[in-house]
Amino acid sequence: MKIDVLLGLQWGDEGKGKIVDVLTPDYEYVARFQGGPNAGHTLEFNGHKHVLHLIPSGIFRKNTKNLIGNGVVLDPAVFAIEVKKLEEAGLQARDNLVISRKAHLILPTHIILDTAQENAKGDLKIGSTLRGIGPAYSDKTSRLGLRVGDIELPDFQEKYNKLRDLHLRSYPSESQDLNLEEIEKKWFDGIEVLKSFEFVNGEYYTNKALDSGMSFLAEGAQGTLLDIDFGSYPFVTSSTTMCAGACTGLGVAPSKIGDVFGIFKAYCTRVGSGPFPTELFDDSGQLLRDQGNEYGSTTGRPRRCGWLDLVALKYSIMLNGVTQLIMTKADVFTGFENIKIATSYMLDGNNTDQFPYDSDTVGEPVYTELSGWKSDISGLRDKNQMPAELINYIRFIEEFVGVPISIISVGPDREATMILK
Repeated sequence: MKIDVLLGLQWGDEGKGKIVDVLTPDYEYVARFQGGPNAGHTLEFNGHKHVLHLIPSGIFRKNTKNLIGNGVVLDPAVFAIEVKKLEEAGLQARDNLVISRKAHLILPTHIILDTAQENAKGDLKIGSTLRGIGPAYSDKTSRLGLRVGDIELPDFQEKYNKLRDLHLRSYPSESQDLNLEEIEKKWFDGIEVLKSFEFVNGEYYTNKALDSGMSFLAEGAQGTLLDIDFGSYPFVTSSTTMCAGACTGLGVAPSKIGDVFGIFKAYCTRVGSGPFPTELFDDSGQLLRDQGNEYGSTTGRPRRCGWLDLVALKYSIMLNGVTQLIMTKADVFTGFENIKIATSYMLDGNNTDQFPYDSDTVGEPVYTELSGWKSDISGLRDKNQMPAELINYIRFIEEFVGVPISIISVGPDREATMILK
């Protein structure tokens, strides 16, 4: 059996959580393979809204097993809060969630480092969520980090103290205003919650399931354009957000990758700093923000909004080997007279269809304009009732990028979904 991968093709916030929840009944396993609590996957069903930061979005389907993979960086305090919220919703996460021993831990002092390093950048801030993600991945690469499996070792406290003290020596002044003792208490309380879950050797766990013929879905966080290597560097996250990250983040061979589901919004959004060629600063941009409720589920920050960028989308499709596209938030365009789509950039007088290397050399987008739709499509469940303008929008995208759109989302609820192919 092969592992299918689901990931975002833009700058994150594409609606991955909802789509994982929609697809999960077809899978026996769901796994997160990278990122940390900077991810915010929102799911809505039965009149309730749930936001997950670390736990895979398959957790709400009781017959599906979930894995936090080795590529994830995990904050025990955030994890404990998430588990508690699930329990308050009547769900026992311990019944169908396991954690890879090789997943790295985010320490309280990683958050101190994150804040200090971001403040030191001044006008060059990248828009970090200040949750310790970057410093945790830095320690991982520097071979200093603590892993979930270390919790089981007798010298865990000693290992923790050593790394904490190293961090504090780097930025002693930054910790003066923090009650580190209180923060550490919550962190170690989270460690106790972690201990109540099963730790596994994730690479063996995943491959055993695949070899046994089990269906497996890998869930990405953030988005392709935030990838550490191929995103709009340096305004990126600290992990591999692409399909390749599923191999290293779960311990599976490239030959075991099956379908690659690429999710994109009908328009574009971005949180934080960085290039955004199609960003809108007018009434259309504000209307997208208001109708799409474009405010971060993790940070609460208003998202920057703009037209769909097919240059960037085609770039992401190429990098990931996408086999099926899923378009979310098509309902947000309700009432738009016209809709623009970027099909190339003008840079130094030349037309290009390549995503730029440097964030300072992003050209002006060249647009194609299509007719919008007046009718409210949020209640649609039958693809045969889609307005002609929406059908034309879908076909234009498919023909440009060369990959079919198989699912359309027209609202946040799991039922607000149409299967096209």
